[in-house]
Amino acid sequence: MAIKKTSAEQILTESISLFKRRGYYNTSMANIAEACGLIKGSIYHHFKSKDEIGIESLKYIHEYFVKNIFSVAYETNTSPKDRMDNFVKKTDNYFLNSEGGCLLGNLALEVAHENENFKEVIRTYFTAWENALYEILKDRHYSEDAKNLAKEYVSLTQGAIMMMNLYDNKDIYLDVGKKLKNLV
Repeated sequence: MAIKKTSAEQILTESISLFKRRGYYNTSMANIAEACGLIKGSIYHHFKSKDEIGIESLKYIHEYFVKNIFSVAYETNTSPKDRMDNFVKKTDNYFLNSEGGCLLGNLALEVAHENENFKEVIRTYFTAWENALYEILKDRHYSEDAKNLAKEYVSLTQGAIMMMNLYDNKDIYLDVGKKLKNLV
């Protein structure tokens, strides 16, 4: 295999794809290297271990959501309805065009119970998602109700992603977004 130069970000994007499709434990460093067109040892120039790649992959997705999706919830010059519509649209765009479901949801089930570092990063992501939804819902619902609805809809979305992939039916997933929009 020819050796090529690649960035840490390229390694992360390939790793994310592999982790989502194959699972964390079923993805080896050799699989990651092959997907990147590298020899296995080249990855260690960027990352010390597969666990480091896993954690950084989770953080990479979280940063994407903070910048591109969660931020919509905090646009105070936009109505709650418009924020929710945009939030759902951007979330849909991500998950409907992302093979393998939700990396953080998948790894929450596969790895978090054994690895506290993974668990903490995943928990931070889901808390940020809940907080973003709460930010939109709090103007239309009592504070405690808004918090509960936010938590419930993150859970519903995660379940819908799983069911969408299991049944190859996007409508299962899209129904959650429709219900979420009706809350504002």
